[in-house]
Amino acid sequence: MLAVIVFILILGLLIFVHEMGHFLVAIRNGVKAEEFGFGFPPRILGLQFLTGKEHQKNIETESLSVEISDVKIGDKAEIIQETITKVEKEIDQINPVRKWCFIWGNEDGDSAQEKKDLKEAHKKRFSGGTIYSLNWIPLGGFVRIKGENGQGKDEKDSFASRSAWTRSKILLAGVIMNFILAWFLISLGFMIGAPEALDSETNGVANSKIQISGIIPDSPSDLAGFEPGDEIVKVQTDSDGQEINLDNVKAVQNYIDANKGREMILFIKRGNEILKIKAIPRVLAPEGQGPLGITLAETAIVRYSWYRSIGKGLMTTIDLVGAISVAFAGIIKNIFTGQGVMVDIAGPVGIAVLTKQVTTMGFIYILQFAALLSINLGIINALPFPALDGGRILFIIIEKIKGNPVSQKVEQAFHTVGFILLIMLLVLVTFRDVSKFIK
Repeated sequence: MLAVIVFILILGLLIFVHEMGHFLVAIRNGVKAEEFGFGFPPRILGLQFLTGKEHQKNIETESLSVEISDVKIGDKAEIIQETITKVEKEIDQINPVRKWCFIWGNEDGDSAQEKKDLKEAHKKRFSGGTIYSLNWIPLGGFVRIKGENGQGKDEKDSFASRSAWTRSKILLAGVIMNFILAWFLISLGFMIGAPEALDSETNGVANSKIQISGIIPDSPSDLAGFEPGDEIVKVQTDSDGQEINLDNVKAVQNYIDANKGREMILFIKRGNEILKIKAIPRVLAPEGQGPLGITLAETAIVRYSWYRSIGKGLMTTIDLVGAISVAFAGIIKNIFTGQGVMVDIAGPVGIAVLTKQVTTMGFIYILQFAALLSINLGIINALPFPALDGGRILFIIIEKIKGNPVSQKVEQAFHTVGFILLIMLLVLVTFRDVSKFIK
């Protein structure tokens, strides 16, 4: 259950931050955001601010004259009387009005109060601002931008009426926000204390540990059940009850080499559990894979000051964006050259399984995992593929080259086909992930 909650929170955060990027840049450039939703529809409720001007009649009292008189009463008493003549005037004033109203359910005007609010807004010609909505499906959020599908080109607050540069900025904002989120999460990890691979010159530090950083598919380690992030216990016990010290990467490699072709036991720490895993290292392993098919790294928790964390987080984010972009380029190249996809691609189910593994490793690993997913989401959305932000920017570039916009029907057709292809890919990857999980 914890892994499910973490998965929903991570996915929700990534989507929410992406959509917030579109929202903030749109309103910053005078483009109306019709709705900004927390979660996905159907809507639970919404809050909308109405603005306009309201005529009010005020009564103003004005003093016209003041008369003072000295009145004597009898021989001794004397009274001074003051008579003030006033006039009341009715003044017609126009006052700015800003009020809010609730919207219950998915449609406006469902309740008596909503109908009353809508009637008043229409009568007084109020203009409605952004609807901030809370929705039933708790996965991130969405933004509805006025004119995003090409309508309202003659309206100044419409997306379609803006320049190519402004529209590109709004579309790119989601990608940039995902990169900024990754930077924040990675920097936070460095401040808290993040695991860092040690080089040969720093091996043997007090808090170091030997971890499995990679598993080759279908290798003995994969079949035995090892997972990335597993920590190899430094003091092992063999079948004869003898203690074996595996306090560095070289010692672990020597121990594996000494047991080629026969069953060996490794005690590993996964989360808070100590597991005993049996495996048989290969006598003849493919080149570059090793007998067990694992990649080892000696790591330690390293903390940095807040200012160093920000700089180091930025450089790490830039490196990751570059590395993941190169990997995506390689995947696309292999697809077009007929070599197929040479790397493992995970869909929602695969990511959920990875989330479960990361959750057992601790909070810092969850931060790093979320940062990686955020970068991946940003890069995918930047791809010039229909239905993605990059695909929409591609049509803006074509518009600038042509000198006039692409037909809305043609563009919408491309985006619809692109969306269908993405859904088909998602279903295919999900089916493969489920098959692997069942297997």
